[in-house]
Amino acid sequence: MSAVAEAAGLRLDKWLFHARLFRSRGLAAERIEGGGIRLNGQPCRKPGRAVKPGDLLVVSAFGRVRSLEILALGTRRGPAVEAQALYRELGEDARSETCPSGG
Repeated sequence: MSAVAEAAGLRLDKWLFHARLFRSRGLAAERIEGGGIRLNGQPCRKPGRAVKPGDLLVVSAFGRVRSLEILALGTRRGPAVEAQALYRELGEDARSETCPSGG
């Protein structure tokens, strides 16, 4: 992805799909609208919200809460190895900084 495109960002639902956190964009959009996603510590209910490298996500889905730092946007939904390169999993310490309630 070009530097100009990365500066503009990528839709949150599309990024979650590329990162293989959800099986479809539709499922990702439903979870976002349902309030299961926090972006940079703030609740996010808009699937079209732009994300960029460096953003912090807290994803509550499938009985888990995951804290992630976006490292890259990606251009497609590739294999798992490619998808895992799009983010870094953060530990409990980072989650408490992102989400004041601790989860």
